[in-house]
Amino acid sequence: MSARRSQLLEEMGLGPVWRLRKRQESGCRIQDSGPERQDLGSRIEDSPAASKGEKSSTIFDKSMPESSSAPEPAEDDRGARILRMDWPELKATVAGCNACALSKSRTQSVFGVGDEHAEWLLVGEAPGAEEDARGEPFVGQAGRLLDNMLASIDLKRGHNVYIANVLKCRPPRNRNPEAYEVAQCSPHLMRQIELIQPKLILAMGRFAVQALLDTDATIASLRGKLPRYRGVPLVVTYHPAYLLRNLLDKAKAWEDLCFARRVMEKMKSDGGAN
Repeated sequence: MSARRSQLLEEMGLGPVWRLRKRQESGCRIQDSGPERQDLGSRIEDSPAASKGEKSSTIFDKSMPESSSAPEPAEDDRGARILRMDWPELKATVAGCNACALSKSRTQSVFGVGDEHAEWLLVGEAPGAEEDARGEPFVGQAGRLLDNMLASIDLKRGHNVYIANVLKCRPPRNRNPEAYEVAQCSPHLMRQIELIQPKLILAMGRFAVQALLDTDATIASLRGKLPRYRGVPLVVTYHPAYLLRNLLDKAKAWEDLCFARRVMEKMKSDGGAN
């Protein structure tokens, strides 16, 4: 492990946790911690197709149904318009949005930031106080943790990475998003995904997972699997703000990052096929 990566893991609070057995080029070879932490080759062999003696042509877990996304493209005029917008129009629409009551309490909307042609898309839940003040997602303490997490797998904010939230406005007192708010804001995120066309989505936190996969399944039950959002493979992990309150789960988040890195490397080695 490089000195830089060791420093980053120390800053993430993971320094004493990791005992790397063998370093791969990605730096993400981790100890096995049960059946859900198998390498990608083993996952292919354990897929339903392989168990029947058929040749598997994909790394994705066939036990997970492909999501049709949540919600489906809005049939009303507003939703249909959003799903046809280009970047400038979408940004202007989010900045002036008053589709729910959050527009009355926000300082400003938080659209998203990063490479608009990124291979990696990170989706969080909603802006916090610092994000609301500065207009950029993940700029507080959780944002610093996220930047360290990205750096630990050789990624950097704005470089082949785009970061967005399900909600573009801060809920008062950082309360959980409400179903109506998610429904009103989801078309903005859906259009962002269509414009970016990422190769991989990292869904961080329960509400991001629910919005993208239309499921009530727990994060714990979805970790290490590869459901898809409209054909795009999606890796489920914990929200950085949650990790700041639950330090022991940082180890699990590191596993998820390494898993996501291996998935991306596998797709590239297979010629970019999804």
